This record gives sequence, C-alpha cells and structure tokens, in this order.
Amino acid sequence: MAEPPGSAASPMLSNVSPAANAPPGRTASSAPSTATLAERPSPSISKAKAKKEAKKEAKKDVKKAHAEVKPPHSVTASKAPAPKATNASQASLEDPDSMFKVGFLADVYAERPVGSAGRERVVTRFPPEPNGYLHIGHSKAIAINFGFAKYHGGECYLRFDDTNPAGERKEYDDSIEETVRWLGFTPKKITHSSDYFERLYGLAEELVQKGKAYVCHCTKTEIVDQRGGGEGKKPRYGCKHRDRPSYESLTEFRAMRDGKYGPNEAALRMKQNLDDGNPQMWDLFAYRIPQKKGKQDKEAEGTPSSKDVGLKEGAEDDEEAEEEQYTGHHYRTGDKWIIYPTYDFTHCLCDSFEGITHSLCTTEFELSRVSYEWLNKELGVYEPMQREYGRLSVSGTVLSKRKITKLVSEGYVRSWDDPRLYTLPALRRRGVPPGAILSFVNELGVTKATTVIEIQRFENSVRKYLEATVPRLMLVLDPVKVVIDELPDNHLDLIEMPFSKDPAYGSHKVPFTKTVYIERSDFREVDRADYFRLAPGKTVGLLKVPFPITAKSFEKDPETGLVTVIHATYEKPPEGGVPIKPKGWIHWVASSASHQSPIKVNVRVINSLFNSSNPSAHPEGFLSDINPNSEEIFPNAMIETGLNEIRSRAPWPLEAGEKQMNVSLEHAHQENGTNEAPRPETARFQGMRMGYFCVDQDTKGDHIVLNRIVTLKENAGK
Repeated sequence: MAEPPGSAASPMLSNVSPAANAPPGRTASSAPSTATLAERPSPSISKAKAKKEAKKEAKKDVKKAHAEVKPPHSVTASKAPAPKATNASQASLEDPDSMFKVGFLADVYAERPVGSAGRERVVTRFPPEPNGYLHIGHSKAIAINFGFAKYHGGECYLRFDDTNPAGERKEYDDSIEETVRWLGFTPKKITHSSDYFERLYGLAEELVQKGKAYVCHCTKTEIVDQRGGGEGKKPRYGCKHRDRPSYESLTEFRAMRDGKYGPNEAALRMKQNLDDGNPQMWDLFAYRIPQKKGKQDKEAEGTPSSKDVGLKEGAEDDEEAEEEQYTGHHYRTGDKWIIYPTYDFTHCLCDSFEGITHSLCTTEFELSRVSYEWLNKELGVYEPMQREYGRLSVSGTVLSKRKITKLVSEGYVRSWDDPRLYTLPALRRRGVPPGAILSFVNELGVTKATTVIEIQRFENSVRKYLEATVPRLMLVLDPVKVVIDELPDNHLDLIEMPFSKDPAYGSHKVPFTKTVYIERSDFREVDRADYFRLAPGKTVGLLKVPFPITAKSFEKDPETGLVTVIHATYEKPPEGGVPIKPKGWIHWVASSASHQSPIKVNVRVINSLFNSSNPSAHPEGFLSDINPNSEEIFPNAMIETGLNEIRSRAPWPLEAGEKQMNVSLEHAHQENGTNEAPRPETARFQGMRMGYFCVDQDTKGDHIVLNRIVTLKENAGK
C-alpha cells in the first residue's frame, strides 16, 4: 500500500510531531469494520433497493447506540460560570470533547491511531459541494471532522467538491468558509476538487490503460437493464463496450475530453465486479459529459432524472442525494473542461492526495466504502480509511435546497438567512451562538444511527446554553403607560440592575421616574383572586424598585377599547411604617428624556415556520403546512438603556469563532484605527420574563430590530 502524504516516507509533513496526549479510555469496540460490508444485498436486488436495505441496517444500530455511553451536553462559555446543574447537564458544561472520548469516534480512532503505519497525525476533511448554504445537518459533519482532528492534535481540510459546474458559485464558497470559521474551526488549507482536475484525468487514463475502466456509449435505459432492471429481477450483465481493448477506450476517452461527443453519448465507467451484491461495484461512472439543464430540471432543482447514479455527500434527502451533473461555466476553471469526474471517482482520490487518515462521512456512503477502497487499491495510491456515522436531521422544518429555494422565491421567507429557517446562516442571524450548536451536537453523541431531532429539543439545548452565558435586560414588547400620580414630575431614582446573578457580568443603572411602561399582559381591567400582577386595587412590585405600586384607575381608547394609561400610587410607607410586600413582581422601563429612556425597538418574535412535525408529508405539499404566525412583529416595543452597554460589550458569549473574529476586529482597531463593530447578532441577552433575544442585521442607526432566539421556557405559548 502507498504511504500517506506526511508519513515517514513522505516529506510533506515529515517535521510534524504526533499529538502530545493520547485520548482517554474508550468503550468496548463498536467500530465499523470492512467485515460489516460482507453482508451485502443478494445479486438479484436492484441498486435502489440496495440503498434502502443499507438504511434499514443503519437503523438496527439504534439499539446498540442506546447501550453505549452517551456523551453529555457541553458548553464552552467564557464569561459566566456554569449554572447550578446536576447529572448529565452538569457534566456537559465541563466537557465539550465527550463525543471523541467514548463510543463510536473513539473506536474509529482506535482502528487507525497516531503512530500506526507511519501516520504522524490525524488528518480529516469536510467536503461540501458549493451549490448552496449549509444547514443544521451539516453542523454535525463540521463538528465531527474538524473536532476529531483537533481533539487528536491533527488537521482538517476544507475541500469544496466542485465537480458539478452548474449551480456552484463563489458566493457559496465564501458562505461555507465563513460558517466553518464562525463555528470556531480553522482549516489546515482550503482546497477544491478542481485543484486536482489534471491529476484526476491522468489517473483516469492510467485506470483505462490498466484495463480497469472503459468508455461506454449505452443509454440510461440500457444501463438500468444491465444492472438488473428497475426492480432488480433480471440477471446483471456487462455492456457491449466493457471488453473493448484498452487502447480503444483510451482513444475514445480522449475524444470525450476534446469534445467529439455530446451529453449521454459517451461516459467513462470503472470496470468493477458485476457479481458483487453491492451496487457500488456495478461499473460506476468515472467521467461524464454534463448535460444542459432543461426547464424541468431547473424547476426540480435537485430532483434526479435517474436512479442509477452515485450519491453526493451532504445531501439532505433522497431527492437530492443522487448525483446528476449539468453543464455550465465552472466558476473556477471556466470552460476548460468538457468532461467532469464523478463524486465516486473524485472523492477517494482527493482524500488520498491530501493524506486523509480518517475519511468520516454519513451512513449513506457505507456501501460506497467498497468502491472507495477498490479505486485507491487499483491505482496503487495511499489509502485513507473511510468510516460512516448517522446523519443529523431536524423535524418540523425543511432542509432541502429545492424547498428552501421555493420558500425564498415565493416570498414565504425573506432569504436563505431568514431566522425561521434552519440553514446555518439563518441560525446565526437568529442569534444562536456557535457554541450552542456545537454543544447540541456533542449532547446527541455520534453513532451509526440516523438522528432525527424535534425542533423543541434543539431549542431547549440552545436555551440552556444561553441561560449560562448571556446578560439580562428588561424588554417590554407591548407597552402600556403607567403614571404614578403622587410622584413629582421630576422624580428620578437610579436603580442598580445586575446583568446576571453572576457578579462577574457587572451591573448598570436605569432611571425610575413618574412614568413607566409595563407589558399590556401584566394588567387586567378586572381583578381575580389567583391573579398576582397589576389590576385595579392590586399591588405589584417593579423589579428592583424599592417600593411597589397599586393600580387605582385606567383610561381606554374609545375606538380600539385598549387601555392607554394606568394610574397608580407608589406604596412608600411613612417613616417607621411597614412596607407592603407584593405577591408578584413585573419588569418595566421608565421614561426619562435625559437618559434617552426608553429605547424604542422593533421586535420579531420567531415561531415555527410550519404547523406540523413533517411538513413534507402534507397531502397538498409542504407549502400548505406554513404557519401564518411564524413571525410576530412588535413595532412599538421598548427596552432599557442597558442595551447600549450590551451592544458595546458584544459578543455574548465571547467564544468559538466569534471570539476569534472579535480579536481580529480589535487588532484592526489598533492597526488601522477602524471602528468596525462585531456582527449585530452577537449582542445577545435574556429579556426578563420574555425570552432570549439578539440584535438583527436590519438594524440601522436608531432603528433597532431584535429577533427572539428562543422562548424563556420550553412550554411557552402552550
């Protein structure tokens, strides 16, 4: 076997020392091995059915997964100490690396540890296709590949799999790279499959010359028939071009490269083993001439036209998992290439070129492991080790590129980063901290079982994370004025408000005056015995204000019927008197022109975009499941002046990629005198009694827009 780049036999990484510390202990072996692939589908099964059988096999690992040690939840907050917690919650706050220490990933490392076969360090890769924005499911792949390398003292490449010229754009490159860095990871190097096009072509010619590849002119219908027919009931057989002389295939392959053939007129196929029960050995395509995308293809935007092609890593569902290549101007190589290598040919060889030690991908590629290993062996190149884990998906939303495109184009959401979506740019804009996403992935752990998580579980994980890492402010969404009649017009007290229970967060002072604003929902026109907020004749405390207030009367708008002003008294006892102790306390914001209080804000309360847990199952289509109240706007909301300090001290929390970006900004301030501020969504806080919020990018000057990240309690609104 060829030595890996960076091994003792290669100068590439010869001066790099192994990781300083070996990882902690592991559970009993549950590592995937090539032996698990021996139990392949019978030769009579179709390729489509074989893939379904593979998914069923993956589900069987669920029981095994439950028996493994489950990694706890992790938090890497830098500003606040961990809140009081118990059991797994407490452990999770202390160990962000638990998923690498035990279970599946520990066993994968044990198969090929540092020091084995001359390997001096772990090298992994994250290989997205630059044809869209990353979503929550990709966060698991990022955390695993970058985190695995980091934990073992190694390195991870960010490699863009740009082998499909249509739909791949530089803007997606930039977004993906920024997202990876936002999550706190720095690639060893950023590469593209197109960097290796010349080298890949040379190896393709070598494969032809070895008699292990041939040019095929069969139609799609003929190829399906050769592979056992659509139902897999026929015997498989080789096409009529399979045994043509190598020199003839080489001539034809060069003719493909030079433009002699059009789409679907010729393709290079690998000469594998048609008797193998694994469909990934049924003479897969190595090179194609991409076809033009027709009107129907553009409308489908990801729906495959046939089921006899390979899988594409990173796809969200089956309708996007099949690889189809379309012609177009390549955003990096232009019009230089007429033929393009397939994923099945490209991926394993690029892994080899980059010296990948552990090629970690999802279980959709478990069958592909055989063809991955076959090609590297046939060409005599360094052989990485591929292992597969269960992918992450979230119920109650859609992650499909085609469906999100439809949501954007038809105006259901503003853009791909609309906070109601579950793309990673959308979650970032919504205010979800990068550490909360990594914590969530770590909490779930890694097994071979596909993980489908309810939105509520994700939000609960984010909520726990924010509780320990962000400050608190008083925010009034739907304000109603309260006038404390007996206080003089110039009355002013400065009330000290802590930003958190943790004194390390500091405190600030807010004005208390004759006029304050409270939540409309904190007042009732008619009192009730079990109601403990403000009502006529009822006393309530204002948070941190020395004495409570009692409502005496109220005014209403005759047209709307809404209460416009509440008149109250300040229950300050006479000297030596006993103060009234209220049964309830509410938040508030005072009016003080000299303190520029309150600050007026526009608040977007983000709710679920869909009504059900499976929008795609709606009989009339996923768009019929849209929640009309997915976004509630509070245009007249008010917030206390502490917001100014929170924004100036952002990011909250200072961690992951946002910490690195903040350091870069501070350096730029010192070097160039620039005043660029951290991104707006890094100003996160708890709106006391209302939820967790952040500043939105639509904020301009005095027009401040806030997004609700998550509710304060899991069952809010139920």
